Amino acid sequence: MTSPKLPTPNFMLLYVDSPAASAEFYTGLTGRPPIENSPTFAMFALEGGLMLGLWSKHTVEPAPSAGGGGAELAFTVENAGAVDATHADWAGRGLKIQQAPVDLDFGRTFVALDPDGHRLRVFAPGGE
Repeated sequence: MTSPKLPTPNFMLLYVDSPAASAEFYTGLTGRPPIENSPTFAMFALEGGLMLGLWSKHTVEPAPSAGGGGAELAFTVENAGAVDATHADWAGRGLKIQQAPVDLDFGRTFVALDPDGHRLRVFAPGGE
């Protein structure tokens, strides 16, 4: 008996306090409007095929036990200069920066937070 083919992960859900406020935040961050938007849920189609869902933490079933910061949404950029430029842009927009740009063993990176405390990591693999 053969095992069934595993599905490909292509959807990430973040539990948020206000889907409307989070949709506005991610529209500004990604430059894309949500493809679905309701009082309890918003969804974005991002480059590379990833779907990002923003679900009201007040209506998720079953109720989530984890809050923001327990995982990261990562954005790959082309080089270390792009990491620094994105950091400057996001800091200028008022995003809370949790980790300033730094060179780590996997490359140059920084971490910002969304309105619910979800970690947004920008990195360039291997640095420049």
